[in-house]
Formats: sequence, structure tokens, C-alpha cells
Amino acid sequence: MAENTYSKSLLFTPEGVRDIYGEDCENRNKIQNEIHDTMKLYGFRDIQTPTFEFFDIFKQERGTVGSKEMFKFFDQYNNTLVLRPDITPSIARCVAKYYDKEDMQIRLCYVGSTFIHQSGYQGKLSETTQVGAELMNDDSSDADGEMIAMTIECLQKTGLEEFKVDIGHADLFRGLVEEASLTEEESEQLKIYLSNKNSFAVEDLLGKKDIPAGCKELLTELPDLFGGAETISHARKKTKNTRALEALERLEKLYEILHTYGMEEHITFDLSMLSHYEYYTGVIFKAYTYGTGDAIATGGRYDNLVEQFGKKTPAIGLAFVLDELMAALNSQRVSIDAREADILILYRSANRKAAIELGNDLRAQNKPVRLMRKNAEISLEEYREYGLRGEVASILYIDDTGEITEFNLQAPKNGGDV
Repeated sequence: MAENTYSKSLLFTPEGVRDIYGEDCENRNKIQNEIHDTMKLYGFRDIQTPTFEFFDIFKQERGTVGSKEMFKFFDQYNNTLVLRPDITPSIARCVAKYYDKEDMQIRLCYVGSTFIHQSGYQGKLSETTQVGAELMNDDSSDADGEMIAMTIECLQKTGLEEFKVDIGHADLFRGLVEEASLTEEESEQLKIYLSNKNSFAVEDLLGKKDIPAGCKELLTELPDLFGGAETISHARKKTKNTRALEALERLEKLYEILHTYGMEEHITFDLSMLSHYEYYTGVIFKAYTYGTGDAIATGGRYDNLVEQFGKKTPAIGLAFVLDELMAALNSQRVSIDAREADILILYRSANRKAAIELGNDLRAQNKPVRLMRKNAEISLEEYREYGLRGEVASILYIDDTGEITEFNLQAPKNGGDV
């Protein structure tokens, strides 16, 4: 009895991970491939990095997640290894290693899982799948615009109709903090308030500080500065900080570029946007839709990260969070035509050769085929019920005489069915 209980306990997965199977897995692969194929049309080429790497690749000083959020273990040489919490630093390492002499554009895309310890966050997965792209050696606003335009096109290809890409700039906050002469502690506290859109707490924090009036007003307004290009124009009037003004000018250029792409209706500007990753240096963006509480895609410019591995190069990247995207598609009941249902060829051993030849012919026509030798003790009705459970479109039954009878399982059940 105890052994049986132990065996059953092995059927469960650890906290934070799950199995994906059946129709859910087919739909997920379909969406993943739609995004990946769109990236390939933009000229991106695949790269694969290890699932685990040395701890130093992702240490917090690089601007990734904190040590406590990583899954750590040791190799036989006592090196600290981690399951990757973020794929971008891995690709930055690869670019510094394999593309160190390349000065022109580098376009790389990937599909992979990331691992972040989520204990205490109800409903959060520790393993998530990302489909992402990185554009290196291009510091232009056109590169920013192309990456956001590609994000929008990828989302359209999935079948989503109602979504927005919120855009901010990492240097806007940093420039305003400089102008306000805030301490590091005050800056970190301000980040928390802005992330929570708590303008009252922002006002209280800044209230007793000797800050230029326009800068103080802008910082207080940031949680509500969310909208179109007019939001940028409003912010420009409130600050004199060069860093902040350059960030706002970059956003204005970006709007013009996305207008040229014809995608301005899918974007909004969120001037209080901050990123979990500190390595972002410029434009940052997140895509949202209804049916999920978190972003379905994130991205931004990180011009200093690759240099930490030895190659000075500007870069911008994006990543689709496949788990959040699938949750949104399911919630919105977006139809996903994942694959053509299978054809089941049912045969007796005397007709094995004919069944194999028929299966090969159908597969040559790109039709998925299952071969199954019929058990004399199992009725055709039972095979029909199996087909309905297993996403089979039709059964081709080769009887003892060699005659082939087709049973269409997608049609309403009537006298013509098994």
C-alpha cells in the first residue's frame, strides 16, 4: 500500500512547472511557430544557448534577476551553475564570443525556457517559454521601430485583434532622478511607487525635497502620463534635463517611424514604465491584452550589456511570453487551427502491405496518418470512439477482402457512420 502511494506521488510535477499535452500542446506549437516564422521573415536567424550556465552570466550586477530568484546547483568542479532566468545575457555572451569581429547588423532569434523561482506568487510558473529576437550592432531609432513593428505583426499573426504595445524609455526616469538630485535609496523607493502607479506616494516622497518645479510636477504626474504622442509633448515642457529630453526626442522619432509602418493605432506611451531588468538603457516596451494580468511580450534597448562580455555593441531585443499569450488567446476564445486531424488506417495482417503503401502515399501528400492493425476482439465502434477521442478525421478500414471503407468522424453521426 505504501509503495503504491509512493508510485502515485511520482505522477505529480514540482511546484512551478507543469505538463502540456494534447490539443493545448498542438495549439501552443502552432502559435510558437507563427511567431518564429514571422521573425524569420524579418531576417532573424536561430541561435540556441545552454539551459544552464555559470552563475556569473546572470549575476545581479549585470541587471538581471536576484540570486534568490535563481535555481542554483554545483558541478563536479564546485562551480556555481544556474538554470537560465533570462536568455538575453546568454545571447550577449554568444555575440561577444562568436561575432566579435562583426560590425554590421546581427539578427538572432530563439525559442527556449527560462527558470525563475516563484514561490509565494500564487499561480505563477517557475518555468516559462519565450520566443524572442535580438538585433545587435544598430543603435538607430529605425531599429527600435522595426522591433516594435515586428512585435505587433507577430501578435496579429496569432489571431489577436485587441492589444496594445506600451512604450517608455529607461533614460527618462534616470534623467529626472538626476535633475531632482535624489539619493539611490529615494530613487529605488520612487521606482516602487511608479510601478504601483501610486501618485500620492510619489507626491509625499518629493514633497519636502528642493526640486525644480517642472521636474517635481512631471515626476508626480508620471503614473498618469499614459497615451498618445501628445503625452510626450506635455512631458517636454516640464524638464530641462538633457538626458530626459533626449529620451523624449527618441520616443517622438519612434512614433513617426511606427506611423510609417501604419501601426500607430496599436501603441501607447507610458512614461512611467520601468523594467524588471536594469540592463535596459533606452526604449522599453510591453504588449498587453485582456484575459491575462501580465505582459504577453516585453522588450527594450540594452546598449551596454554585450560590452560586459567584451564586445562594445548596441542592441535591442524582444521576447514573447508564450504562457501568458496562450492564456490570453484561450480567454478570448481565439480560434487556433493547430493541425489537420489524422487519418487512421485500420487493417488486418493479411493487408499489411496495402496499408503501408496507402499510408506512404497519403504522407507524401503531407497528410498525417496513423497505422493500426485491427484486433479481432475490438469492434469498429470502439475504434470509432477512439478516433473521436484522439482527433482522428477519418478511418480508412481495409477489410479481409482488401476493400477500403472510409468512415468520416468529423461529419454528424448518421447511418453512414460505423
